[in-house]
Amino acid sequence: MVDTEFRQRVRRWLEENLIGEFTTLRGLGGPGREHEAFAERVAWERHLAAAGFSCLGWPPEYGGESLERQVIFHEEYARSGAPAKVGHIGQELLGPTLIAFGTPEQQRRFLPPIAAVEELWCQGYSEPGAGSDLAAVSTKAVLDGDEWVVTGQKLWTSLAHVADWCFVLARTESGSTRHRGLSFLLVPMRQPGVDVRPIRQLTGTSEFNEVFFDGARTGRAMVVGEPGDGWRVAMGTLAFERGVATLGQQVGFRRELQALTELAESDGSARDPVIAEGLARAWVGLDVMRAHALRTLGSREPGVAEVSKVVWSRWHRSLGELAMRIRGAASMVEEDGPDEWQRLFLFSRADTIYGGSTEIQLNIIAERVLGLPKEARP
Repeated sequence: MVDTEFRQRVRRWLEENLIGEFTTLRGLGGPGREHEAFAERVAWERHLAAAGFSCLGWPPEYGGESLERQVIFHEEYARSGAPAKVGHIGQELLGPTLIAFGTPEQQRRFLPPIAAVEELWCQGYSEPGAGSDLAAVSTKAVLDGDEWVVTGQKLWTSLAHVADWCFVLARTESGSTRHRGLSFLLVPMRQPGVDVRPIRQLTGTSEFNEVFFDGARTGRAMVVGEPGDGWRVAMGTLAFERGVATLGQQVGFRRELQALTELAESDGSARDPVIAEGLARAWVGLDVMRAHALRTLGSREPGVAEVSKVVWSRWHRSLGELAMRIRGAASMVEEDGPDEWQRLFLFSRADTIYGGSTEIQLNIIAERVLGLPKEARP
């Protein structure tokens, strides 16, 4: 049964609250635009949380909602033009991880401030020598009495410059290699020994960062799961990353495609057979993406998350390329920073890299799902 009452309640609340001081936040934020009205978006998200619209993907006993209601909320939220969320790393990644693997003490300490948007989180996975090959992590943590001492470097750490905490994959067993000897640590960011350096991107923004840990400390109890079992916990976190929220993401994609189609019709470029075909393929691809997402919601089958990542990232990158074709020579001219279509083209190049590069996702699908021979490795 379709939950029309819940949809109407969400839609009505957004209409009644996305006004006044929050009106100007419509459409702000998101990948490549996280710098936009950040403090104001934090205030909006706290307002959203106070109304009970936070962490809907958590189990019901932790305040979550059914799968159907999660889909409804993300669709209505995206359709309303509400700003991109700032607490998604804590709410959609760490929160479910702590519920699945954390101790009761960790859950009591961290889940309430995550839900209330009182503490923001970042993810400490990738390193200069361990990006797509995450098992090559070399950041180390050693016990010193009742504290872990963390030393190493993380790279491409989204929102580290505003985060209060970071969940860090670190090597805690001396001499260990690959998947063994890793631990999943919770590390406070605002302390001596943590140096955050923003990375300027092609778009001119700096939401990604380098993070240097030089003797940073965290409590002995701040390890999720058992010491040395970090790979299993980290993979669990990645599984949560590609959930129901992707349906809301697709509503945003549809809005981008609609605007691009209108641009092509208004400037006459839609009469070009190549561009017309590109727009048609984009619409078909978006419908296929949505059908796949709905069919696989809640599935834990091998390869589902990887296929989803490959499909949406390639589609979005192609949309950016199509936008440049439609704009023609004007796409090469920049005045006061990139416009919305140039930003789409530039930042969507990263879509096929962050969160697991396309090459790695295809290897996983080939080897673990299709059973093909493993790629030769040195």
